[in-house]
Amino acid sequence: MADLVNIFNLVAPFFGLILLGFAIGRYKKLPEVGLVWLQFFLIYVALPPLFFRLIADKPLSELANWRFIAGTTIATFCAFGLSFALGYRHTRGDLPQAVMQGMAGSYSNIGYMGPPLILAALGPEASAAVVLVFVFDSILLFSLVPFLMALGGVGKKSALATAREVAWRVLTHPFNVATLLGVLASFLKLQLPEVLDKMTLWLQQAAAPCALFLLGVTVALRPIKTIPGEVPALVAIKLLLHPLLVWVLLSAIGGVPAPWVYTAIIMAALPPALNIFVVSTQYRVGIERASACLLIGTIVSMITLPGFLWLVKTGRITADLFH
Repeated sequence: MADLVNIFNLVAPFFGLILLGFAIGRYKKLPEVGLVWLQFFLIYVALPPLFFRLIADKPLSELANWRFIAGTTIATFCAFGLSFALGYRHTRGDLPQAVMQGMAGSYSNIGYMGPPLILAALGPEASAAVVLVFVFDSILLFSLVPFLMALGGVGKKSALATAREVAWRVLTHPFNVATLLGVLASFLKLQLPEVLDKMTLWLQQAAAPCALFLLGVTVALRPIKTIPGEVPALVAIKLLLHPLLVWVLLSAIGGVPAPWVYTAIIMAALPPALNIFVVSTQYRVGIERASACLLIGTIVSMITLPGFLWLVKTGRITADLFH
């Protein structure tokens, strides 16, 4: 019972902030345009310092675990492929819609919810693993999505132009830039001046509350008229199959430290990311489906995420499935 109480105390503030945002967004009629500034603050101001600080004090040897990178990225690709196939079938061959369904079934809330939750649950030794999952999952999905959208006739650009755009977006994404700067700081053993160190610390601490509140408000402002038939299966892939795929693949590959395996499992068990809605809005494809996946996925994860945390924290799930 004590374990369950501890896990409840760990996850309740995260879901509480989402519910607070949802309630205020639902009942307080404020202009939606203000969310743009909050999104900008998160993506360009608050979250980059978080990723920089997570990685800057880590030895570079920790970041070169290619077994871990391969296992987690392949698991995310498999979850995307299954979700894409499911969406393709339910939308009767609508490729752009299927791409959004693929993203909904594979892209966790690894940027907003992942770092604070994982660090609170597993400690600072998990920080390098958190950053690696974020960077390589983001590179994978934000490379796949533009190419597949271009194939579906949404992007209206040639394959070469799309390739250039994808490469530029990956290289200039503020999270990836912050991670690269963190790697450079680690290599050079740089210390931030006291003023900058305190500013980045404050911004890091502001990131998670703002992001979770924004998620709740965003879902509240998109009322769902109907729940598409494939959404329950997509939620099951995201919240159950994806973490199990991570566990099986990392166990099969071997040579990955136990805290990193547990980190990857919990990261995969996180609810769908707010970025799914952002991308669907950008392409004007599957907006209602994205809202449904976000809402249902977040609600169901209130049960499944604590379940995986309980399995990890109580040792009922081993780091290596085959030993």
